[in-house]
Amino acid sequence: MTTVTETRSAYPREVTDLIPHARDLAADLGELPSRNKLMTTFKVGAKKANELLAELTTAPAEPPTLPAEPEPTPDTVPDVPEQAEPEPSDVEPDTAPAAPVEPNTPAVAAPVAAVEPEQSPVTWPVLILCLPAFVAIWGGWVEMGRLTGFGKVTLLPGISDFQLNTAITLPIGVETYAAYALFVWLSGRARGEARAFAKWSAIASLLIGGLGQIAYHLMNAWGWTSAPWPITAAVSCIPVAVLGMGAALAHLMHKH
Repeated sequence: MTTVTETRSAYPREVTDLIPHARDLAADLGELPSRNKLMTTFKVGAKKANELLAELTTAPAEPPTLPAEPEPTPDTVPDVPEQAEPEPSDVEPDTAPAAPVEPNTPAVAAPVAAVEPEQSPVTWPVLILCLPAFVAIWGGWVEMGRLTGFGKVTLLPGISDFQLNTAITLPIGVETYAAYALFVWLSGRARGEARAFAKWSAIASLLIGGLGQIAYHLMNAWGWTSAPWPITAAVSCIPVAVLGMGAALAHLMHKH
Protein backbone atom coordinates (compact mmCIF):
# COMPACT_ATOMS: atom_id res chain seq x y z
CA MET A 1 0.00 0.00 0.00
CA THR A 2 1.35 3.35 -1.00
CA THR A 3 1.36 6.03 1.69
CA VAL A 4 0.29 9.46 0.55
CA THR A 5 2.78 12.04 1.71
CA GLU A 6 1.54 15.56 2.25
CA THR A 7 4.07 18.07 1.01
CA ARG A 8 3.80 21.71 1.81
CA SER A 9 4.87 24.38 -0.66
CA ALA A 10 4.99 28.09 -0.48
CA TYR A 11 3.06 28.29 -3.78
CA PRO A 12 -0.31 26.70 -4.67
CA ARG A 13 0.10 23.47 -6.62
CA GLU A 14 -1.64 22.83 -9.91
CA VAL A 15 -4.32 20.21 -10.39
CA THR A 16 -2.13 18.22 -12.80
CA ASP A 17 0.55 17.88 -10.12
CA LEU A 18 -1.99 16.69 -7.55
CA ILE A 19 -3.74 14.08 -9.72
CA PRO A 20 -1.18 11.28 -9.00
CA HIS A 21 -1.36 11.94 -5.30
CA ALA A 22 -5.15 11.95 -5.42
CA ARG A 23 -5.16 8.57 -7.17
CA ASP A 24 -2.82 7.19 -4.51
CA LEU A 25 -5.20 8.49 -1.83
CA ALA A 26 -8.14 6.81 -3.56
CA ALA A 27 -6.19 3.55 -3.70
CA ASP A 28 -5.34 3.71 -0.01
CA LEU A 29 -8.96 4.44 0.94
CA GLY A 30 -10.35 1.85 -1.44
CA GLU A 31 -12.96 4.32 -2.61
CA LEU A 32 -13.29 7.72 -4.19
CA PRO A 33 -12.31 10.37 -1.63
CA SER A 34 -14.76 13.13 -0.88
CA ARG A 35 -14.19 16.71 -1.77
CA ASN A 36 -13.74 17.57 1.90
CA LYS A 37 -11.06 14.89 2.20
CA LEU A 38 -9.23 16.26 -0.83
CA MET A 39 -9.39 19.80 0.51
CA THR A 40 -8.08 18.73 3.91
CA THR A 41 -5.31 16.43 2.58
CA PHE A 42 -3.91 18.65 -0.16
CA LYS A 43 -4.77 22.03 1.36
CA VAL A 44 -6.66 23.23 -1.66
CA GLY A 45 -9.88 25.11 -2.17
CA ALA A 46 -13.26 23.81 -3.24
CA LYS A 47 -12.63 24.55 -6.95
CA LYS A 48 -9.45 22.44 -7.21
CA ALA A 49 -11.01 19.70 -5.09
CA ASN A 50 -13.91 19.51 -7.58
CA GLU A 51 -11.45 19.30 -10.50
CA LEU A 52 -9.59 16.48 -8.74
CA LEU A 53 -12.85 14.61 -8.21
CA ALA A 54 -13.65 15.01 -11.90
CA GLU A 55 -10.24 13.61 -12.91
CA LEU A 56 -10.59 10.67 -10.52
CA THR A 57 -14.10 9.93 -11.77
CA THR A 58 -13.05 9.90 -15.47
CA ALA A 59 -9.84 7.92 -14.75
CA PRO A 60 -9.61 4.36 -16.19
CA ALA A 61 -9.27 3.00 -12.69
CA GLU A 62 -12.10 1.13 -10.98
CA PRO A 63 -15.00 3.50 -10.68
CA PRO A 64 -15.38 4.04 -6.96
CA THR A 65 -18.73 4.85 -5.44
CA LEU A 66 -19.34 8.43 -4.42
CA PRO A 67 -19.56 8.87 -0.64
CA ALA A 68 -22.77 10.20 0.86
CA GLU A 69 -21.00 12.66 3.11
CA PRO A 70 -22.59 16.04 3.77
CA GLU A 71 -21.21 19.09 2.09
CA PRO A 72 -18.72 20.97 4.25
CA THR A 73 -19.90 24.21 5.86
CA PRO A 74 -17.83 27.39 5.64
CA ASP A 75 -16.79 26.87 9.25
CA THR A 76 -15.08 23.53 8.54
CA VAL A 77 -13.09 24.68 5.49
CA PRO A 78 -9.47 25.34 6.55
CA ASP A 79 -7.67 28.50 5.64
CA VAL A 80 -5.82 28.07 2.35
CA PRO A 81 -3.72 30.48 0.35
CA GLU A 82 -6.24 30.44 -2.49
CA GLN A 83 -9.57 32.17 -1.91
CA ALA A 84 -12.35 29.56 -1.87
CA GLU A 85 -15.32 30.20 -4.10
CA PRO A 86 -18.42 31.18 -2.15
CA GLU A 87 -21.11 28.54 -1.97
CA PRO A 88 -24.72 29.55 -2.52
CA SER A 89 -26.73 29.67 0.64
CA ASP A 90 -29.31 26.93 1.12
CA VAL A 91 -31.52 29.25 3.14
CA GLU A 92 -33.78 31.33 1.02
CA PRO A 93 -34.42 34.85 2.22
CA ASP A 94 -37.68 35.43 3.92
CA THR A 95 -39.82 37.01 1.26
CA ALA A 96 -43.11 36.74 3.13
CA PRO A 97 -44.88 40.08 3.07
CA ALA A 98 -45.06 41.83 6.40
CA ALA A 99 -48.43 42.20 8.00
CA PRO A 100 -49.97 45.58 7.24
CA VAL A 101 -49.74 48.01 10.10
CA GLU A 102 -53.01 49.61 10.90
CA PRO A 103 -52.86 53.35 11.50
CA ASN A 104 -53.21 54.50 15.04
CA THR A 105 -56.79 55.29 15.78
CA PRO A 106 -57.55 57.82 18.51
CA ALA A 107 -58.82 56.25 21.69
CA VAL A 108 -62.41 57.03 22.41
CA ALA A 109 -62.71 58.49 25.87
CA ALA A 110 -65.35 57.00 28.07
CA PRO A 111 -68.24 59.32 28.70
CA VAL A 112 -67.86 61.15 31.97
CA ALA A 113 -70.91 61.32 34.09
CA ALA A 114 -72.08 64.83 34.73
CA VAL A 115 -71.28 65.92 38.25
CA GLU A 116 -74.10 67.78 39.82
CA PRO A 117 -73.02 70.90 41.71
CA GLU A 118 -73.17 70.59 45.45
CA GLN A 119 -76.09 72.40 46.96
CA SER A 120 -75.43 74.66 49.88
CA PRO A 121 -77.18 73.61 53.08
CA VAL A 122 -80.37 75.38 54.01
CA THR A 123 -79.72 77.82 56.86
CA TRP A 124 -83.01 79.66 57.22
CA PRO A 125 -84.34 77.20 59.87
CA VAL A 126 -81.41 78.27 62.07
CA LEU A 127 -82.73 81.84 62.06
CA ILE A 128 -86.06 80.62 63.35
CA LEU A 129 -84.31 78.67 66.10
CA CYS A 130 -82.18 81.68 67.05
CA LEU A 131 -85.14 84.06 67.41
CA PRO A 132 -86.54 82.70 70.68
CA ALA A 133 -83.01 82.21 72.02
CA PHE A 134 -82.23 85.84 71.20
CA VAL A 135 -85.34 87.07 73.02
CA ALA A 136 -84.60 85.00 76.13
CA ILE A 137 -80.91 85.90 76.25
CA TRP A 138 -81.58 89.58 75.61
CA GLY A 139 -84.18 89.80 78.37
CA GLY A 140 -82.04 87.88 80.83
CA TRP A 141 -78.95 90.04 80.33
CA VAL A 142 -80.91 93.29 80.44
CA GLU A 143 -82.51 92.31 83.74
CA MET A 144 -79.11 91.11 85.02
CA GLY A 145 -77.79 94.55 84.19
CA ARG A 146 -80.61 96.18 86.16
CA LEU A 147 -79.83 94.00 89.21
CA THR A 148 -76.11 94.80 89.02
CA GLY A 149 -76.44 98.60 88.64
CA PHE A 150 -76.62 98.97 84.85
CA GLY A 151 -79.31 101.43 83.83
CA LYS A 152 -80.10 104.59 81.91
CA VAL A 153 -77.31 107.11 81.51
CA THR A 154 -77.10 110.45 79.70
CA LEU A 155 -74.55 109.97 76.93
CA LEU A 156 -73.75 113.66 76.33
CA PRO A 157 -74.55 115.60 79.48
CA GLY A 158 -74.78 119.34 78.84
CA ILE A 159 -75.04 118.70 75.10
CA SER A 160 -77.97 116.34 74.76
CA ASP A 161 -80.44 114.79 77.12
CA PHE A 162 -80.48 111.52 75.15
CA GLN A 163 -80.34 108.57 77.51
CA LEU A 164 -79.34 104.94 76.87
CA ASN A 165 -79.90 101.90 79.03
CA THR A 166 -76.41 100.46 79.43
CA ALA A 167 -77.83 97.03 80.28
CA ILE A 168 -78.01 96.29 76.53
CA THR A 169 -74.23 96.23 76.39
CA LEU A 170 -74.22 92.84 78.14
CA PRO A 171 -76.16 90.75 75.57
CA ILE A 172 -74.63 92.62 72.64
CA GLY A 173 -71.08 92.18 73.89
CA VAL A 174 -71.07 88.67 75.32
CA GLU A 175 -73.33 86.81 72.92
CA THR A 176 -72.16 88.60 69.77
CA TYR A 177 -68.52 87.86 70.54
CA ALA A 178 -69.33 84.22 71.38
CA ALA A 179 -71.07 83.73 68.02
CA TYR A 180 -68.25 85.41 66.08
CA ALA A 181 -65.47 83.48 67.84
CA LEU A 182 -67.38 80.25 67.26
CA PHE A 183 -67.58 81.07 63.55
CA VAL A 184 -63.84 81.79 63.32
CA TRP A 185 -63.02 78.54 65.09
CA LEU A 186 -65.27 76.21 63.08
CA SER A 187 -65.15 77.86 59.63
CA GLY A 188 -61.45 77.08 59.11
CA ARG A 189 -60.65 80.65 58.04
CA ALA A 190 -58.09 81.05 60.82
CA ARG A 191 -54.93 79.05 61.50
CA GLY A 192 -52.54 78.53 64.37
CA GLU A 193 -52.84 80.89 67.33
CA ALA A 194 -55.87 82.72 65.93
CA ARG A 195 -57.91 79.53 65.63
CA ALA A 196 -56.86 78.30 69.08
CA PHE A 197 -57.71 81.66 70.67
CA ALA A 198 -61.08 81.76 68.91
CA LYS A 199 -61.85 78.26 70.16
CA TRP A 200 -61.13 78.86 73.84
CA SER A 201 -62.56 82.38 73.95
CA ALA A 202 -65.79 81.16 72.29
CA ILE A 203 -66.12 78.41 74.90
CA ALA A 204 -65.41 80.92 77.70
CA SER A 205 -67.99 83.39 76.34
CA LEU A 206 -70.66 80.71 76.12
CA LEU A 207 -69.92 79.61 79.68
CA ILE A 208 -70.12 83.19 80.95
CA GLY A 209 -73.40 83.67 79.10
CA GLY A 210 -74.82 80.49 80.58
CA LEU A 211 -73.73 81.39 84.12
CA GLY A 212 -75.20 84.87 83.73
CA GLN A 213 -78.58 83.46 82.74
CA ILE A 214 -78.50 81.04 85.66
CA ALA A 215 -77.64 83.80 88.12
CA TYR A 216 -80.41 86.10 86.89
CA HIS A 217 -83.15 83.47 86.98
CA LEU A 218 -82.15 82.35 90.47
CA MET A 219 -82.15 85.91 91.82
CA ASN A 220 -85.48 86.62 90.13
CA ALA A 221 -86.97 83.43 91.58
CA TRP A 222 -85.75 84.36 95.06
CA GLY A 223 -87.19 87.88 94.75
CA TRP A 224 -83.89 89.74 94.97
CA THR A 225 -83.96 93.35 93.89
CA SER A 226 -80.18 93.64 93.63
CA ALA A 227 -77.36 91.22 93.02
CA PRO A 228 -74.70 90.42 95.62
CA TRP A 229 -71.42 92.21 95.21
CA PRO A 230 -69.42 89.25 93.74
CA ILE A 231 -71.94 88.91 90.91
CA THR A 232 -72.04 92.69 90.43
CA ALA A 233 -68.24 92.82 90.23
CA ALA A 234 -68.06 89.97 87.73
CA VAL A 235 -70.81 91.37 85.50
CA SER A 236 -69.19 94.84 85.56
CA CYS A 237 -65.99 93.35 84.06
CA ILE A 238 -67.78 91.62 81.18
CA PRO A 239 -67.73 94.61 78.73
CA VAL A 240 -64.00 95.13 79.33
CA ALA A 241 -63.27 91.41 78.85
CA VAL A 242 -65.27 91.30 75.61
CA LEU A 243 -63.38 94.32 74.28
CA GLY A 244 -60.03 92.70 75.06
CA MET A 245 -60.94 89.33 73.52
CA GLY A 246 -62.36 90.93 70.37
CA ALA A 247 -59.27 93.11 69.83
CA ALA A 248 -56.91 90.17 70.44
CA LEU A 249 -58.76 87.93 68.00
CA ALA A 250 -58.72 90.63 65.31
CA HIS A 251 -54.95 91.14 65.70
CA LEU A 252 -54.26 87.39 65.54
CA MET A 253 -56.35 87.00 62.39
CA HIS A 254 -54.52 89.85 60.64
CA LYS A 255 -51.19 88.39 61.79
CA HIS A 256 -51.83 85.06 60.08
